[in-house]
Amino acid sequence: MSEPQGMSRRQRLQALLATPEKERTEAQWDELNELEIALASGNRSDMADRGPHRAPAGPPGGPPRTGGDGQGRKQSKKFRKRPPNRRAP
Repeated sequence: MSEPQGMSRRQRLQALLATPEKERTEAQWDELNELEIALASGNRSDMADRGPHRAPAGPPGGPPRTGGDGQGRKQSKKFRKRPPNRRAP
């Protein structure tokens, strides 16, 4: 990659994305693809030592937090089969 000194990978990605698609060179497309892959959340190795971004769901073994009816489960709607249409003779 030909990334300038003092520019982070994320800043370089933003700079490449600011260039209109029609004006990007083949080298810029390649660099853009490499940066997107490297910065994807699943490929970031520095995230492993930081831990999750979300708060823990609760104590292990407790009811799952789903935001439903307060019982730890979502309310489901019952669907009933519609009676058949009756035609007049």
